[in-house]
Amino acid sequence: MNANKNIRTFEELIEHEHGKIGTENRNKYEEGAQMFIISEMLKEARKQANLTQEQLAERAGTKKSYISKLENAKGNIQLSTLIRIFEQGLGRRIGLTFL
Repeated sequence: MNANKNIRTFEELIEHEHGKIGTENRNKYEEGAQMFIISEMLKEARKQANLTQEQLAERAGTKKSYISKLENAKGNIQLSTLIRIFEQGLGRRIGLTFL
């Protein structure tokens, strides 16, 4: 607990728990965090559109099991597939930011 008393920001906490930016452990954490964010955004957008996973999959040309994996942050996703799910399946546009 003493090691944590000097932590004052969220970034310091993440660095303490997962390492500095660019390290293998931190990269794995960041990848998981991004997948979680995408999964939550997909789930929320699907619910707002009043679609089931099966309906969304049909519209996007994929399988229900794939939508389920994505919503549970369990699968890898190609950018082209993500765009197709949001644009064709949900009628939404995707904007990307590279840092």
